[in-house]
Amino acid sequence: MPVAVVSGALANKAFNGGEAWVRLSWVLGLRRLGFDVYFVEQVEDGSAGRAYFESVTREFGLADRAALLDAEEGEGGWGLDRAELIDVASEAELLVNVSGHLSDERILGAARTRVYVDLDPGFTQLWHADPDVPFELGEHDRYVTVGLNVGRPYCRLPDCGLEWIATPPPVVLDEWPAVPAPAGPPRFTTVATWRSPYGAPLLAGRPLGLKHHAFRRLIELPERVEGARFELALDIHSGDSADRDALEAHGWTLVEPRRVAGTPAAFRDYLAGSTAEFSVAQGVYTETRSGWFSDRTAAYLASGRPAVLEDTGIGDRLPPSHGLVAFSSLDGAVAAIEAVVREREERAAAAAAFAARHLDSDLVLGRLLDKLGIGS
Repeated sequence: MPVAVVSGALANKAFNGGEAWVRLSWVLGLRRLGFDVYFVEQVEDGSAGRAYFESVTREFGLADRAALLDAEEGEGGWGLDRAELIDVASEAELLVNVSGHLSDERILGAARTRVYVDLDPGFTQLWHADPDVPFELGEHDRYVTVGLNVGRPYCRLPDCGLEWIATPPPVVLDEWPAVPAPAGPPRFTTVATWRSPYGAPLLAGRPLGLKHHAFRRLIELPERVEGARFELALDIHSGDSADRDALEAHGWTLVEPRRVAGTPAAFRDYLAGSTAEFSVAQGVYTETRSGWFSDRTAAYLASGRPAVLEDTGIGDRLPPSHGLVAFSSLDGAVAAIEAVVREREERAAAAAAFAARHLDSDLVLGRLLDKLGIGS
């Protein structure tokens, strides 16, 4: 059985069920394709988030195939130690380094094929290209991005001299049963962070927009759609109380994401309890025409939940359908939402069909492995 190692942030993003699913989708998807999969996370403090890391990896059958490594090799880690992990990596056909969190060259260098997976197109390329930002992509054999247009002529992002393989995020369909949506008024939800902790990257000397800028432009939306509810599981700092008050004044309901979506199971239940997703996109994604596509949206669609999303330029790679509608203005968002409200069952079926056709991990990862020359 071929071996694969997946690395990414889990303890470092404790009580964020959606982020856990990003890494789990790669682990479970590769497992479905016949790989013996190990998971590793490298953190500055191995004790922080350890209980969450241990709980999630045990839940998904990784108890003896996981490692939480302290960057300084101190106490507080869990699972396989470095020596064991280096031995595993030396047998690995593939090491998937999600967002480049793994930097230990003894582990990275042991694998046959090291793949960087970019989840934040725009931040990744612009930070790497900016000598004033302490960020580098590191040495990998191949570079993969969920920015479906990175490297294309009309995408404004630099390619950093690299060949980027574009892929939508994989979703393991068996984990997201398309159950009927709850009865009652249509409920549009998403899970989000209000303000990026890293600030805005610069393009041609100008800062690009972030998510809170995008939401502010559409703050009137709930008042424009009669009979629908709009709820944000929103991580918003107490210092942004003016924005919180404005959102609530315009009809948005805000809930605590750690409470409603803090574990993989809770995140899945939160999506299932929704009618559809509504979400804006950061200007980093829209203004550059990056073609960014969210793993969160992939899960909504697989669950049979239509998605109404701000357009990042995905149309050439993932043509919008009845289940996935892209908008670029407040009026466009209103029209899209009203269509979902009118055609709830049809749109729900179309969402699940879209996921099966474009996002199924068997297809997405199978194609990616072919491009990487693994298993062929």
